[in-house]
Amino acid sequence: MHALSPLQPISSVQPQGLDAQSVLRLAAHTLFEQLAAAAQGMLVLDREHRVVWISEGYKRFLPALGFDSDADFVGRKVEEVVPGTLLAEVIDTGRPILVDLLSNKAGTFLVSRLPLRDEAGEVIGALGLVLLDQPQSEPSPGGRGTSGPTLQPLIQKFARLQQELEEARRQLAAETARNRRPKHTITSFIGASPAALEVKRQARRAAQTDANVLLLGETGTGKELLAHGIHAASARAQRALVSINIAAVPDTLLEAEFFGVAPGAYTGADRRGREGKFALADGGTLFLDEIGDMPMALQSKLLRVLQEQEFEPLGSNEVRRVDVRVIAATSRDLGAMVARGEFRADLYYRLNVLPIRLPALRERMEDLEALADALLEDIARRSGMPQRQLAPEALDWLARQAWPGNIRELRNRLEQVSLMSDELLLLAEHFGAVQPTAPAPLAALPACTPEPVAEQLRPLQPLPDQIAQLEREAIARALRMTQGNRVAAARLLQISRASLYERLTRWPDLQQA
Repeated sequence: MHALSPLQPISSVQPQGLDAQSVLRLAAHTLFEQLAAAAQGMLVLDREHRVVWISEGYKRFLPALGFDSDADFVGRKVEEVVPGTLLAEVIDTGRPILVDLLSNKAGTFLVSRLPLRDEAGEVIGALGLVLLDQPQSEPSPGGRGTSGPTLQPLIQKFARLQQELEEARRQLAAETARNRRPKHTITSFIGASPAALEVKRQARRAAQTDANVLLLGETGTGKELLAHGIHAASARAQRALVSINIAAVPDTLLEAEFFGVAPGAYTGADRRGREGKFALADGGTLFLDEIGDMPMALQSKLLRVLQEQEFEPLGSNEVRRVDVRVIAATSRDLGAMVARGEFRADLYYRLNVLPIRLPALRERMEDLEALADALLEDIARRSGMPQRQLAPEALDWLARQAWPGNIRELRNRLEQVSLMSDELLLLAEHFGAVQPTAPAPLAALPACTPEPVAEQLRPLQPLPDQIAQLEREAIARALRMTQGNRVAAARLLQISRASLYERLTRWPDLQQA
C-alpha cells in the first residue's frame, strides 16, 4: 500500500472498502477522543450557547465553579456557569480563539475555543478545551523539579498587566471625581436673614436623601451654588458632580450630551464613542440648570431615565443602568408652563419632589452687607488687587437699588467699581459714576430710517436671505447694546440662549461683538 501524501486528497484513497466520508467521520471521532484524553477538560455547546456535554476531566472543575454534579451544569448557558468565558462569542462570530488565558473563581487556565460547523458550513456550536489547568509552575512530588509544562512567566505578565489596568482605572475614576468635585458648600450660601436660613435648612434636609431636588428662583440668586452645597453635604460627596446648562446646548446635541454616543453611531462619530453626562455622573449627582429650556422631545426620555435609572446611548441598543441623583434648577414658572402645555406634567412631578425656592436679593436686604463683603473679598482674590471696603453711605445706596439681576448683578456692579476706582473705601459717588449696563427696552431703539433710492433699486433678494440678514443685523445690534452680554442680548431679542448660540455659530464674526 502506498503512503498517503500530505498533498493527496483523501477522496482519492479508498482504504479497505471505506469511502471518503466514512474516513472523515472516523478521523473526526478519533480526533475528538484524542483531544478529550489529552486535554485537562473539554465541553461542547450547541447553537444557543447551552452546555450539552463535558468530559470526565472537566467534572473536577465543577465544585470550584459552584456545582455539585454535572446534572446541574449541563443544559445551562455557558455564560451563566463559566465566568469570563468567550465561547458564546466564538459561536456568534464563527471565529476560533486558539490560545487564551481564562481566569475565574476556579483558577487560571490555558484554553482553546473552536467553532463547530455542519456540512453547509453553518456554526452549530463550539468546543472548549482546557489545555492546562495549572499553567503555573508546581513542584513535583518529592520536591524535585516541576511536574509538566509551565507558563509561569506568561501568567506573571498577565497578572501584572491586570493589576496595572485596575490601578489605571482607579486613578482615572479618582481624577474624574476630583475634577468634578463641588466648589461650594451649603455655608457658602451667604446670609443670616430668615429667608436665607430657611433655604439652608431645606438644603441640609435635601442632602440627607437621594430624592430629586428642584431649585426655583430668579436668575442670579445662587441656584448652582446651592446645588454644589447639597451634593457636598450628601452621601455622594466623594463621587462626581456633573453639571449641564440646557439653555447653552443646541437642541440637536442635547440627547448626545445626556446619554452619550456609541462608537460609530453616525457618520463622523468618534470610533471610540463618547460618554454622556448620565454615565459620568453614575454614583454621584447630575445638575440640570435651566431645565425649563429642555425641548419637549427630550423630556420623555429624561423622564424614563429618572423612573427606570437606565438609558441607551445614541446609536446603541445596549441598556445601561446608572445610579444618579438629579438636582434641577430653573428661573421659569414650570407650573405655568405645564398649564400651557410647554412642559410635561409627569416630568414636573418627578423633578418637583423636594422644591427649594431661593429668595430674590430684594427679599433679603438684611444680607446685603455680608454678601457685599464676601463678593469684594472674592473679587480681590481673583484680581490680585487690595480688597475694597464699603462706606455706610455706599451700602445705603446699594440697599435702595432694585437688583433685578440679584447677586450676579450685585457682583458685576462691585467688580466694575473696584476696577475703575483707586480708592480702598468705596463711597456712594463711586457707584453713581458707574452707569448700569442693563439692556434698553425695545421702545428705546432708534427708529429705522427710510432706505436710500439706490437701495430700493437693487434686485429683490429671496425671502429666506432677507430674513437671515435681518436676524444677523438684529443680533449684532443687541450684542452691541449689551456690550457682548449674550444672556442680556437673548432676553432683549426675546429668544432663548440656545437659539442665540445656534445663530452665532452661523456668523462667527458676531461672537467678537
